[in-house]
Amino acid sequence: MSVRWHEDYDIVLLGAGAGGMTAALVSAIEGLRVLLIEKSDQIGGTTARSSGTVWIPDNHHQRRLGILDDAAAALTYLDALVGSRADRSLREAFVAAGPEMIRYLARHTDLHFQTYPHQPDYRQDLPGAATGNRPLEPLPFDGRTLGKHFDLVRSPIPELMLFGGMMVTRGEAARLTHMATSFGALAFGVKLTARYIADRMHYHRGTRLVLGNALAARLFKNLLDRGVPVWVKTKTSQLIKEAGRVSGLVVEQGESQIRVRVRRGVVLAGGGFPASRELRQRYFPKPTAEYTTAFEGCVGDTLQLAQDIGASLGEEGEDNALWFPGSIAIRRDGSTAVYPHIVLDRAKPGLVAVNSAGRRFVNEAVSYHEFTRAMYRTHSITPCIPTMLICDRRFLWKYGLGMIRPLTPVLRPFIKRGYLRVANTLQELAQKIGVDPFGLVSTVNEHNEYAKTGIDEEFDKGGNPYDLSSGDPTHRPNPCLGPIKKAPFFSVAVVPTPLGTSLGLRSNVNGQVCDSSNQPIPGLYTCGNDMHSVMGGEYPGAGVQLGLAMTFGYIIAKHAAR
Repeated sequence: MSVRWHEDYDIVLLGAGAGGMTAALVSAIEGLRVLLIEKSDQIGGTTARSSGTVWIPDNHHQRRLGILDDAAAALTYLDALVGSRADRSLREAFVAAGPEMIRYLARHTDLHFQTYPHQPDYRQDLPGAATGNRPLEPLPFDGRTLGKHFDLVRSPIPELMLFGGMMVTRGEAARLTHMATSFGALAFGVKLTARYIADRMHYHRGTRLVLGNALAARLFKNLLDRGVPVWVKTKTSQLIKEAGRVSGLVVEQGESQIRVRVRRGVVLAGGGFPASRELRQRYFPKPTAEYTTAFEGCVGDTLQLAQDIGASLGEEGEDNALWFPGSIAIRRDGSTAVYPHIVLDRAKPGLVAVNSAGRRFVNEAVSYHEFTRAMYRTHSITPCIPTMLICDRRFLWKYGLGMIRPLTPVLRPFIKRGYLRVANTLQELAQKIGVDPFGLVSTVNEHNEYAKTGIDEEFDKGGNPYDLSSGDPTHRPNPCLGPIKKAPFFSVAVVPTPLGTSLGLRSNVNGQVCDSSNQPIPGLYTCGNDMHSVMGGEYPGAGVQLGLAMTFGYIIAKHAAR
């Protein structure tokens, strides 16, 4: 019996994150009739909460700087990092198409990026690693240009905004810390604050968007300008397969059920399953991560839709996720805040991370993914979850720690909520946080000796360009090593927190979803974290998740258009 269709499109995208919106935008530019479906009431997904960085080796900005051989160098790096954990043809497709995607969007839209010249790849110990220019940063976006649609853009997490709604980049935040000594920084701060105050007279938050919020909003604006329909609050309940091909889907809007015919393909871009407690229990290492900053709707329902019609998940990896260490607090309204300890504190001079024995177990300045992996690897030997970050008053005032920003004069609210632990001696602090006092004192004494020489004899903290990029360049002799000796002493606990998942749908170089025999299912595509990790669960550099999502969104749209 033939299906009675209510709507008819060439391509339908499920999920309004960077991958889904890129695929939708390129499809529209290529002349396809496009529908973007988002099950929640806002667009942006996890992208809107992210840094918005896009890792694209061999991009045209590098070529303008005279870097002409980066594709080969990037593949050398990825081969060393990923090896046999993932099909090499997938990373070859990514490295080849990534620069095309960036140039394509620059030609056809107002979506432009600038390079991070000093953002090194995460594994500087591997051949082919770059010291910058592969990560790209989205330009700021004026949310006022969205008009009534501004409220449809998902907000960042509150802890990463100033005054409850003003966004700044990492570089801008660093600049603002010098307002007391720099007229330029003060003038910049006054300008941002004045804009924010004006915004709050008309909007629920600031309209100067940066980071992932700017990326999501600009993609959304380009879709609106091209008349692409975006259905929010629309749940997909079934994929329809006819004669071996995905030909449509069934969606629900309130009490209504709509059958949508699809001629070229359905693209699954639901963001994986980091927000599913059930799937975290099934696929994550123990103890199972309890929190995430990922969008709450990333629960794996799009993965299940595909599996229901014969799609297959990829092979499980070491931990099936991409990680950061997160600290947890309860907000005034009773909700849970999760702060990502990514670059702002761990690499600064004057901090150590310790396990229950009071001992260091990792170079604190390594990437957030490798830091969290070290937590899990150590935990099976010495309890390490949660891990305790230790510093003194001088560090806390100058650099901040987690949710505590630099130059915070009153710490009582953080102490009262149990987020920050404080003591006048290291022994007393150790007892409060449940670590071995002798071990902690010995660790800090050893670390203070390393700070004098500038050489970390245990873990070589500050010994490579990536470490140094997040340290304090004004501190000598090592920007990542400083003494811990000015009482009182402080501690914040961090736990493993998934940014996203790396276990996803098996796919090929065209982004087509495959079955258990590795054969493509006609009419079904995937990108973003619904797609099984092209990097085999490894994390090459800042922005690789968005870089892969957008690149395969571009690849899918071009393939479907052909």
